Amino acid sequence: MTDNINLETLIHTLTGNEKLLDENLDLHLAGYTMRIRSNHKPVLEKLAAYFSHVEPGSAEPDIEIHAIQSDVITDSALEFTDWAREPGKTGRKDAYFDIPNARVVHKVRTGMLFLQSASTRIAAGPCLQNDNQVINFINSQYMDWLQHNGWLICHASGMEVNGHAIGMAGLSGGGKSTLMLNLMEDNSVNYVTNDRLFIRTDDSGVTARGIPKLPRINPGTIVFNERLHGLISQQRRDELLQLPKQELWHLEEKYDVHIEQVYGPGRVTTEAELEAFVILNWQHDTTEKTAVIAVDINQRRELLAALMKSPGPFYQHTDGSFHSDTAEFDEQSYLDALQGVTIYEVTGKVDFDIAGERLSEILDLE
Repeated sequence: MTDNINLETLIHTLTGNEKLLDENLDLHLAGYTMRIRSNHKPVLEKLAAYFSHVEPGSAEPDIEIHAIQSDVITDSALEFTDWAREPGKTGRKDAYFDIPNARVVHKVRTGMLFLQSASTRIAAGPCLQNDNQVINFINSQYMDWLQHNGWLICHASGMEVNGHAIGMAGLSGGGKSTLMLNLMEDNSVNYVTNDRLFIRTDDSGVTARGIPKLPRINPGTIVFNERLHGLISQQRRDELLQLPKQELWHLEEKYDVHIEQVYGPGRVTTEAELEAFVILNWQHDTTEKTAVIAVDINQRRELLAALMKSPGPFYQHTDGSFHSDTAEFDEQSYLDALQGVTIYEVTGKVDFDIAGERLSEILDLE
């Protein structure tokens, strides 16, 4: 049934007869410019609000991305293959369909479809309702470009302190965003990135660069951080505080933190020299005291699992082929990139106050 499918038929499947608006959104990201176009003005307005902290594009765009607002496309006739989940994750999330040099990714829960090739990048479906998936698709194109230019992807948040970057990694839900936002109460700490940090080594050292992805946090982070209380109503906060701590911690209810609106202008840094990496290896169900200690990552290679990250189904190699979910991590590339970077391990009981105090001392915060 799918033998006669080519790039042209895939484009028609996703776009139909929809017409693009004349207006667009250009994003300039440190040497790479993306132009976003859509058939629906509210989609562009929502994306513009999200990326308001990004420098507007002025150069000729390197790529165009089309966000087609439509109903869920249910008659694509594509035979999708499930993308394997990472260890510890359950349920179906992504599926994909490949032709030579092109891939369609199906978001199972929302029905969104994404087409990617070297020349074409389209998001199609209810984009307005699933703007976070469109944002992730846009960021994935920038992430591809970074990796093509020697940057290594890390599953980490990043902050900048007095001109130096600090990476923060941990298992999903480990609290890296919460701890980073707590540390940002110090005005010398700026935001670099959330959940995806890129590092690259050259003769001058190791540089860390972020992507324009805002912190996306759960209620457990909001209710105990006064600065974030405005993201939810007082009634909702009161309801959440009645929940058992474990239930509150695992509650999935996402909110975006617009850094410059919440913390003030000038609090976002694109890149900086990487000085240290903090790996959260703590637990809720222990009485062991919270501790922060420097470790030798070469002797503790198991900690690499917290910061290594698959490029994912949207990663397209320079030869046109796409990343496979069976590809193994190259641990040595991470070890090489982290040479000379101080690695701190946070162990014991999850306690953001103690960890914050200890890291503030280490990072020489006021």
